[in-house]
Amino acid sequence: MIYVNARFLTQELTGVQRFAEQLSLSLSNIRNDLVFVSPDNIVRSSVADKLNVKVIGKKQGHMWEQMELPSFLKKHGKPLLLNLCSTAPVFYKNQVVTHHDVTYKRYPESFSKKFNLLYGFLIPLMLRNSHRLLTVSEFSKKEIVDVYKIKENKVSIIYNAVDANFHSLDKDKDKDKDKYLLAVSSPNYHKNFHGMIEAFLKLKDIDCRLKVIGKTATSFATQDYSQLIKETDNIEFLGRVDDEELIKLYQGALAFVFPSFYEGFGIPPLEAQACGCPVISSNAASMPEVLGDSVIYFPPEDTNMMAECMRRIITEETLRTQLINAGMENIKRFSWDVSAKRISTILDELSGCRQ
Repeated sequence: MIYVNARFLTQELTGVQRFAEQLSLSLSNIRNDLVFVSPDNIVRSSVADKLNVKVIGKKQGHMWEQMELPSFLKKHGKPLLLNLCSTAPVFYKNQVVTHHDVTYKRYPESFSKKFNLLYGFLIPLMLRNSHRLLTVSEFSKKEIVDVYKIKENKVSIIYNAVDANFHSLDKDKDKDKDKYLLAVSSPNYHKNFHGMIEAFLKLKDIDCRLKVIGKTATSFATQDYSQLIKETDNIEFLGRVDDEELIKLYQGALAFVFPSFYEGFGIPPLEAQACGCPVISSNAASMPEVLGDSVIYFPPEDTNMMAECMRRIITEETLRTQLINAGMENIKRFSWDVSAKRISTILDELSGCRQ
């Protein structure tokens, strides 16, 4: 049997957890030799039930992952372990690990000192003590190889995709409804939401709102950028929303804005495209690889250019239609099932390994 670290089911659902969850579901459909193991503080029990998750140990978080999980595996013959989130038991050698990007190295100001110290200790050991590393883009592969000096042939690229629940409306959007741009992320520095706000505030003559989704959106509105927000009533912070509401917001938006300085992949633009929402995006990091010719790009540090792209996407209906069509073609390049089959092939190659 091959064991899968399902600790991601105890964590809040962000892009990293969605990657692990969707690939686990796809893998469980094509393999019958997987055992999913998790701590007992599962927050998405419906997914756990589908995966037939086995709850082990009494600890939680990193203590569970670094102590109880490897101890359990050693008692069961040191089987191959698949880790689909960004961390893994660092001293367990018979494993495949996943690491999405090295944002914490490129933009350490986006994270706490505790987080940076923890990752600074865990990740080099995790990468060293594994048969294979999975990451989400050619960009991330190059970054990880550069930072950690590991061999390129040890790294396999497994793309993200979009859940089938994200879909476009069957009918044309009601042109009389509220006009808004949408953004989905957090106020971490590398997400460049300060730049996006500055760019949006330049559109003083445009009748359009900006809606921002994310767990920390409320604090973003009231703390570091409060002075900027006071300049307009056209920015709305929605906090976290469930997938049903998120899909409606994508479907109703004039366009989606993705302003990041750094992304290992970036699922939200693909979700927007799947919902028939045109996208304007930063041209940095992995975004040209992921979005190709399906969006309008801007340099993330150039707020004037970002504002001009916002203006164009708000005022030019023909452009929006072109980008909607291009987005629908772009998302066809990505599939959870295809990515799961790639992982399955890797597991077959390594299933006889023992260390």
